[in-house]
Amino acid sequence: MHLLALAIAPVFIIILYIYYKDKYDKEPKRLLLYSFLLGAIVSILVTTVLYVISDYTIPIVIKGNTSVLQLFIKAFFIVGLIEEFSKYIIVRYFAQSNKAFNEQFDGIIYAVMVSMGFAATENIMYVLQGGIETALLRAFTAVPAHATFAIIMGFFMGKAKFSKNRRGLNLLGLLLAVIFHGTYDFFLFLEFIPGIWVGAFVSLFLGILLSRKAIHTHSKNSRFKDSFTI
Repeated sequence: MHLLALAIAPVFIIILYIYYKDKYDKEPKRLLLYSFLLGAIVSILVTTVLYVISDYTIPIVIKGNTSVLQLFIKAFFIVGLIEEFSKYIIVRYFAQSNKAFNEQFDGIIYAVMVSMGFAATENIMYVLQGGIETALLRAFTAVPAHATFAIIMGFFMGKAKFSKNRRGLNLLGLLLAVIFHGTYDFFLFLEFIPGIWVGAFVSLFLGILLSRKAIHTHSKNSRFKDSFTI
């Protein structure tokens, strides 16, 4: 049970942080829960798909040699694209079309809820296999990374809801999430190059900086800010 608690603790810390940042018009808890659960369900489906693709469609090791190009394809076009697109679909067709999605910040909070559902399922699987060290490492790397991908995507999806260029902004959010996700994973996949993993942390740090700015921007520009009372 303690491993399970360690696996889900960083997820709920991030959820509480984002929920607190939604200062002026709280979202219905039911919709937030549904978003989280949909993210958790799709995580299981995507994990299965990625397992099949990695093992049978695009093998990463050929004749004992690791191909950098194949790792690039895996990071950006398999893991990054499939995972972020699966989250995007839920936010786009479940959350964004709901009447409760009524300000730009909502793009961030719903994207984070979906992503944290995804991350919770993924993290539980990794932690149960890897133990406490894996739990502690992922609490400061993989889980926050998922959150930053979601915030960046949600920032643009929030803008898209109230823009004439809805499709373009939605797809821009998806594209940037895929780029950040792919970059983070690519540096980690290149484990045979000493020290290259630092690039993943640089990517994560940049993602965190952009996420903080995105949260601040949408919070500052909330349409409910002027009518908010304590």
